[in-house]
Formats: sequence, C-alpha cells, structure tokens
Amino acid sequence: MQQEGSEPVPYWRLSAFYFCFFGLLGALFPYWSLYLKSLGFSAADIGLLLALPMATKVVAPNLWGWLADHTGQRLLIIRVGALLSCVCFSGIFLSQKFWVVAMVMIGYSFFWNAVLPQQEVVTTSFLRETPENYSRVRLWGSIGFIIFVLGSGAWFDAYSIDSLPLIGFLLLAGIFITSLAVPTPHQQKHQRASQPFLAVLRQPAVAAFFVAGMLMQFSHGIYYSFFSIYMETQGYSRGVIGVLWSVGVVAEVVLFIVMHRLLPLFGVRLIMSVCLLLATLRWLTIGYFPELLWLLMLAQTLHAFTFGAYHSAGIDCIRRLFEPGNQGKAQALYSAFCLGLGGAIGSWLGGLVWDYRSLLAFEMGAAACFIAVFVIWFRLRDERL
Repeated sequence: MQQEGSEPVPYWRLSAFYFCFFGLLGALFPYWSLYLKSLGFSAADIGLLLALPMATKVVAPNLWGWLADHTGQRLLIIRVGALLSCVCFSGIFLSQKFWVVAMVMIGYSFFWNAVLPQQEVVTTSFLRETPENYSRVRLWGSIGFIIFVLGSGAWFDAYSIDSLPLIGFLLLAGIFITSLAVPTPHQQKHQRASQPFLAVLRQPAVAAFFVAGMLMQFSHGIYYSFFSIYMETQGYSRGVIGVLWSVGVVAEVVLFIVMHRLLPLFGVRLIMSVCLLLATLRWLTIGYFPELLWLLMLAQTLHAFTFGAYHSAGIDCIRRLFEPGNQGKAQALYSAFCLGLGGAIGSWLGGLVWDYRSLLAFEMGAAACFIAVFVIWFRLRDERL
C-alpha cells in the first residue's frame, strides 16, 4: 500500500501483527471461560478471573502510554510488552490452582495490554495521509479471529480443551515475532502537544466519548465472559459456539472493507449512536431468545457494528480530538477506561448475578448501551469531528 507523497505503508507487516493479536482473542475469548469451568471454578470465580485482564487495562496502558509519549520509543515498548506477556503466560503450565491462574492472568495481561494501544498509534502514523484506510489493515485481525475461533471450536469438540493454554502461548509468541518486523514510521519521532492532556479530557465531547465507550465495553465484558457458557447451557456444542462467535467477525470483516467510505459519509456521531442502539438490540436478543439458532446468528452479525464500526469510529475520534503528542496517552486511556474498567466491571457484575438470573446480565448490558446512545447524541459535539 503506497500513499502519494509519503512513505510506503508496510501493509502486510502491520496486518500480520493484527492477525496474531486478534487470533489470540479468537482462541481465548470464546473458550477461556469453558477452560476455567473445566478446572472446576464457579461462575463467580470465572467472572473474577476474566475481569483481571480487563482490570489491568486501567493501569497498564496509561503507564505504557505515558512512557511512549515521553520517549517516542513505541515499537520498543510493543516488543518488550509482547515478549514479557509471553513469559508471564507460560506460568499457566506450572499450576491450575485459582491463585496461580489469577497471577498468570494479571502478569501476562499487564504487559499484553501495553501492546495494542501503541500499535494503533504506529498504524495511524503510517496512515496519516489516508486514515480511513485503517479498517483495511485491521480487517486482518478479524480474519485471524475467525480462523482461530472456528479452528479451536472444531479442535475442542474432538480433543480436550486442556490444550488451550498451549494455543494461547504460541499466538503470544507470534505477536512478539511479528512486532519485530514492523518498521518505525517517520512520524514516530517524539512530538510535544500544545495542550495539557488533562485539559483536553475536560472538554465535553472528549468526556462523552470516554463515558459512552466505557458503557459499551461494560456490555461486552458480560458478553465475552459468559456468552459461551450461556450457549453451552442451551445445549450447543463447542463447534457451534465457535461458529456463532465467527459469524459476527465475518460480518465485521465485510464492514471493515467498506468502513473507509462510511466514516466520511456519515460521521462518527451518527455511526456510534446507531452502533449503540444495535448493541442494545443484540444483547436483548441473545438473552431472551437463546434457543433460536437462526436469530442468534442474526444477532451475532450485529458484532460488525457493536465492535467493528464503533471501534473504527472511536479510533477516528481519538485522531481528531487529540494532537499527535497526546495520542499515545489517549489510546492508553481509551484502553484503560473503556476496554479495561468497563469490561472488568461488566465481567465482575455478570458473574455476581449469573447464578441468580443469567438473563439479568444481558439486560444490564442492554441498559448500559441504551444510556450511552443519549451520551453520544447530545454530548459528542465538536467542530473537529
């Protein structure tokens, strides 16, 4: 991929990183809860354990983002984070006791969560002349997710789920190896922002963006932690569960292909509002109609909007609302407050109410997204957007 009048974009090297990174999510997200269940952990234990990686996002990305913005060494931070996450994750092979598993998940996620926010800054630096092409690089992450969610589901139907940690370790190693191939963009030199970061955060549109993102990810924390368990209680096999996960990501790939046209056409405010409404519908459909496979398939296609379109619009918001010198911290805060705190609270609360009434967890997710619609529509107003 070549941009006129600028440095070439290392399309395949960037895409390979996203392929491995989201391939790991495809292997772990749908099946890690089932793996923990196979170890004999309760729903409350599983909810807490799955909240831990999200909770580390509250601290880790901000620490690494601050370090990256002040040193300009984003690629070094990505590589060190990928390597140390691989080392920490290897502890899962030593013991499967609750506190050992908890320490492994805290350790690997602390470094792993340093990786993606800074990679997003590196990618957008290469795409600074054509930022709408971000989705064309990111779609390879979705392809990786599809391959590993389907492959893992078929594998675990035929063989033991005990092999999941090995699959996760190999993909973490792949993230480190592909990070070594990514070159340094010319714009990666340190840039000092003209506005203090905290002053930017006090702007109404910026605050609305983060609050809505936290509510959206609150609902996804419930989904990521308990969707597979919910489907298994309905009698679906792990292969079918893998297909259900992949349906949404296939739709996401299709959307990523056209997203570079939709963003300039409709703008981030309208796109994010529609995505939140569709998320409300998605969680209610999954919660109330789990026995209708065709309707679940339809609800899963909405992942293209609830994650794909919303995330692409969010990345564009950060690019527009923050100067280059603040973008590392902004990406880190987005990962910490939205993906981390929002997802962790969703997973934790979902685990607390699950045994009492599993449907309540999906109702809470739907309510959070519906509230976020009003936050975006009435408060996300800024001339930069």
